Amino acid sequence: MAQVVDARLIVDGNSRELGIERSTIGNDGLAIPTLLNDTGLVTMDPGFMNTAACESSITYIDGDAGILKYRGYPIEQIAGGSNFLETAYLLIHGELPTEDQLNALSNRVGRHMHVHEGIKSFLNAFPRDAHPMAVLSGAISALSTFYPESVGRSEEQLELATVLLLAKSATVVAYLQRRATGGELIEPRPGGKYVDEFMRLAFSPASGELDIDPTVRKALDLLLMLHADHEQNCSTSTVRMVGSSQANIYAAVSAGIGALSGPLHGGANEAALKMFDNIKASGGSVEQFVSDVKNKVEGARLMGFGHRVYKSYDPRGAEVKKVADTVLADLGGNNETFDMAKRLEEIALSDEYFIERKLYPNVDFYTGLLYSAMGFPTPMFTPLFALGRMPGWIAHYREMMNDPRNKIGRPRQIYTGETDRTYVPIGERG
Repeated sequence: MAQVVDARLIVDGNSRELGIERSTIGNDGLAIPTLLNDTGLVTMDPGFMNTAACESSITYIDGDAGILKYRGYPIEQIAGGSNFLETAYLLIHGELPTEDQLNALSNRVGRHMHVHEGIKSFLNAFPRDAHPMAVLSGAISALSTFYPESVGRSEEQLELATVLLLAKSATVVAYLQRRATGGELIEPRPGGKYVDEFMRLAFSPASGELDIDPTVRKALDLLLMLHADHEQNCSTSTVRMVGSSQANIYAAVSAGIGALSGPLHGGANEAALKMFDNIKASGGSVEQFVSDVKNKVEGARLMGFGHRVYKSYDPRGAEVKKVADTVLADLGGNNETFDMAKRLEEIALSDEYFIERKLYPNVDFYTGLLYSAMGFPTPMFTPLFALGRMPGWIAHYREMMNDPRNKIGRPRQIYTGETDRTYVPIGERG
């Protein structure tokens, strides 16, 4: 990609030089912090498709080439050799941990997986059929009131809050799974491995014993890693926006969960699974569904394909696909649906209609199938996404707090309403 060497803005015949913010890889940026003062103009960029609100050294994406890197490490290498807590350490601290550092994090997180009795009462106060994302958002926000010693912006407080968020969010999501399936809450055991303990809390009978399938454990660990961060997406931008006011990290992450709950952000895997259910319910074939999509037949919506950023194959989707066949075979999962998914992908990757529109499978295409096969009900898919994204939200919040250029977020607008009206008392209005 060619670097910008000079940029000028001409307004009403007056030329102004624009500063250039340099990247280490990818796009450079035009610096316009004084644009309004200099010209009386602001930029108009719905969805912030061309606006960088920050510098970040956490995650890099090249959507055209299908590249995703955490702190410079390709996602394929992370997926093939790391685990979730190691990935969390990397994202948050910027370097891969030593064995001692990883053991220390794992032990500390394990010790803090127990949640305050007040949090349990808080969870039980919600109706059983309450959507788990609403409950999760409330529970994360409430943590600041139960652990006030972790609220603040010092390194010690942020490090404690980091551990508490990683630990408590796993327990809360596991408890939400138990509530969704009618089970009673059980106590965490200190010293257990993160994913193992999460699965025990989520799935074990009342005795607390659970024989964990190693293939399932590996797959769930992988899914959490693949969701750990994804640059300046809607929920991460929300965490940064809320945190820019110096709101505490719990409030910021809770807001991020709220953003993730929207169907355009966190609900795509649920929608993809529903798509296959609808194809089966209609008695039709994948081929007929593809034809209906191309002909824009009402109700025929292709889900799990395409991405706001990726214009080629989502590298996370490729990693999920590698384990999907093995997991579903081990669990005796819904292989009919998986066969349909593979057939739909095969057609889409060879059909000019999809190729021209750059509609490639994304990470959500197979994840719903895997979550369902593991025993998670559909409403739990997005909370699992939130659990995986927790390290990214924490990393971005902490990076922002250490950025000397950070300012409270305050987007501009272009006003299009009425300009000059005179108030009329209510008795005189026609």
